[in-house]
Amino acid sequence: MVRRVVTGVSPSGKPVIVSDGEPPRTRQYTHTPGFARSVVWNTAAPAVPSADPTESLKTFVPAPGETIALTVTFPPTSVYADPAWDPAAAAGEQLAATPGLAELFEPDNPGMHTTPTVDYGVVLTGEIVLDLDGGEVATLGPGDLIVQNGTRHAWRNPGTEPATVFFVLIGAGGTT
Repeated sequence: MVRRVVTGVSPSGKPVIVSDGEPPRTRQYTHTPGFARSVVWNTAAPAVPSADPTESLKTFVPAPGETIALTVTFPPTSVYADPAWDPAAAAGEQLAATPGLAELFEPDNPGMHTTPTVDYGVVLTGEIVLDLDGGEVATLGPGDLIVQNGTRHAWRNPGTEPATVFFVLIGAGGTT
């Protein structure tokens, strides 16, 4: 998974590292092999330094002005073609693990969704395809950046290796 280093201020006012390791809201999905997610941090509006808020996160869709930083590892699309893959079990797992966000995915168009957010993304490893509702696609590799402005989209990994993307979701007033 990912390593997260969090800084803070000691009681004496000195900058310190308050945690170093895997984020507490990390999940390797059971029903979709290779799919993983880690909530790195989240903030309320206005953002202020705080103790680790990730454990108490109630929804994966931030309200206007709020943020959620997370990594997502996308398995190759071949995982979804495997006869052993159970879409109903995978959907149930997503609903339990990513409340608020999982409900925005369209059952009749797998992977497609629209969120009321502006998302910044950085491809860390692998290759990922951004598939837009209008038919446009962009293939992105390590180091490529994405600004996703509340559009209807899906992420696809046509490769043979997992692809990991770091996202910062910023709550917006609606789709743009």
